[in-house]
Amino acid sequence: MTGTLALRRDRIALNAIQWINVKADPDDPTSEDLWRYADPAFRSEYPGVLAQIREAGFPAVMMEVLATQTLQDYARMIEESGLALAPGYASIGIPADHGLQLPPGSAQRVHWFDGIRRKAEESNYCGLSTVFLAPEVSWAEGFLRTRQAVAVGAGFDQHRLDQQIDFLAEAAAVLQAEGVRAGLHNHVGTWIETEDEIEQTLAAIPAGRLGVSFDLGHLAWAGIDAAAMLRRHAGRLVDLHLKDLDLAVAAASRAVPTPYTAASDSGLFREPGLGTMDLVGILAALPPSFDGWVIVEVDKASMDPFESARISWSWVEATAFDSAGK
Repeated sequence: MTGTLALRRDRIALNAIQWINVKADPDDPTSEDLWRYADPAFRSEYPGVLAQIREAGFPAVMMEVLATQTLQDYARMIEESGLALAPGYASIGIPADHGLQLPPGSAQRVHWFDGIRRKAEESNYCGLSTVFLAPEVSWAEGFLRTRQAVAVGAGFDQHRLDQQIDFLAEAAAVLQAEGVRAGLHNHVGTWIETEDEIEQTLAAIPAGRLGVSFDLGHLAWAGIDAAAMLRRHAGRLVDLHLKDLDLAVAAASRAVPTPYTAASDSGLFREPGLGTMDLVGILAALPPSFDGWVIVEVDKASMDPFESARISWSWVEATAFDSAGK
């Protein structure tokens, strides 16, 4: 299908996750998952990854400043890459999940938002005015929603959801004070993964403080109608993450209690156009006024990372622009 949408070419980016979320042993699909951003050695590899993203066709990459980089070092690296920057990702957890009680006004509670302030600083330094704001994804031993049962709202507790909403609201306020608009980013494996949890959050936090920056794939993984969500919250849309899934794998992970990594290792994530989501139909639900970023993600590449990026951009080229190549 060609020229079916009218997204802005200068608002399409790639998350470099194909190169980041990899197996310790590429030949063993059951080996440990690595998160390369945390590896100090990745700093020397980062420019090469950015060069591949540009060669694949993408004009922009999602902002991700390494803990081993200064803002100045990161900015120099991006300038040398020739890529533009798309908004980054921030998350906030519940202190109680970490065995903490942080009363309002305490120094410890102020420090709980240090990472949020850092993300505001990064965004402002890089000239970005929006950010994806998500609940914390916990990989702690025994954490129900990642270790045991994904995408079904396992272990729902209203009090805990209310706590998560409170901390998201406070994080959004911290960002807003620094001129950065937050969009709620739903994420399977967190305390906000089901439609009811998303809707409760958006009802509790004013639109002026928190917009929506949905992950279309995570909506579908949780069995949510992504197009309906875009239409329902059209007035709050900020940015989007776009990913494709094998919906049969997603449904199977909901039918039987399944850990996050087990679903991921079963071929859940696919390059755009290689899964079974109706991405064109979903994106067609965007309001004509939508002017936000669309960041393509392939959380676990089904092929070589560069080839995955190239295939992803080929899909974008074939489907996302109008006849004028907008």
